[in-house]
Amino acid sequence: MNFRSLAAVLLAVAVALGAFGAHGLKDRLDAYAMGIWEKAVFYHFIHALGILIVAAWQRENTRASCWLLTAGILLFSGSLYALALTRIPTLGAVTPLGGVAFIAGWLLLAYRLSSIR
Repeated sequence: MNFRSLAAVLLAVAVALGAFGAHGLKDRLDAYAMGIWEKAVFYHFIHALGILIVAAWQRENTRASCWLLTAGILLFSGSLYALALTRIPTLGAVTPLGGVAFIAGWLLLAYRLSSIR
């Protein structure tokens, strides 16, 4: 997997979803749902940038961190996007799994980087 390319695609999708929320959903979502959408876009952006930075190091021992960050985007941001659009509260139960993937990805990266000399 080329995580630099994946990160670039994830960043493009974050821009598109941010613009869609700002222009296409502004009259369809209430303030609460729009806040959920914006939070999803924010975390999507931050972690896609993280994947890009980690992948730029081109170290084999950071691949698992990139996978965890990708899973976090899909689970955390994806569930928030769906929650904002559908208001199905059970979708919120998936969000913490994405948060755990984010935390695990960053902690694994810290561990792997501590062993690089």
